[in-house]
Amino acid sequence: MTIDPLTGKATSFRHFTGPRPISALIPAVTRPAFKKQSPAAAQLLADWAAIVGPDLAAATQPHRFASGTLTLGCSGPMALELQHLAGPLMARINAYLGHSLVRQLRFVQTGRLPLQAAAAPRRRARLDPVPIEGLPPGPLLDALAALGALVRANAA
Repeated sequence: MTIDPLTGKATSFRHFTGPRPISALIPAVTRPAFKKQSPAAAQLLADWAAIVGPDLAAATQPHRFASGTLTLGCSGPMALELQHLAGPLMARINAYLGHSLVRQLRFVQTGRLPLQAAAAPRRRARLDPVPIEGLPPGPLLDALAALGALVRANAA
C-alpha cells in the first residue's frame, strides 16, 4: 500500500477491472488433476474396448501413460503376441487420440485379467416392433417401428 500524494488516501497496487473470465481460472484448477493423470490417459482408460477391439480389450488393460510410454497389463503369453502387434496397435491408439502421443508400449504381466463388461458381446432380446399407422410399407416404417420398440424397452 502507498499513500496518494494528491488525495492523502491509501491506495493498493491491485486494480480490478471487472470479473475474471472462467477460462483464466481453469489452468489453476486442472493442473493438480492432470499432474496425476493426463487427459489422454483418462480417455484411453474410458474407451479402451472401442480403441483396440473386444478381443484385445479382454486380454489387456491399460495401466499407466507417461512420457509417451503406455504400460499395458496382460497375461504372459499375450505379451509376446502384443510385441508383434505393437506397431499397428500404437498406430490405432494414436489415430483414436488424434495425434502421436504413444511412442512406446511396455507390457507388464498381471496374470489373468477379468473379462471386461465392454469386451463381452451383448445379446439383445428380441423386441417386437411397435405398429405404426398411416405410413406406407418400406424402410422408414421399419426403422420407426424398431426405434419405438427400443424406446419402449428402455422405458420399462
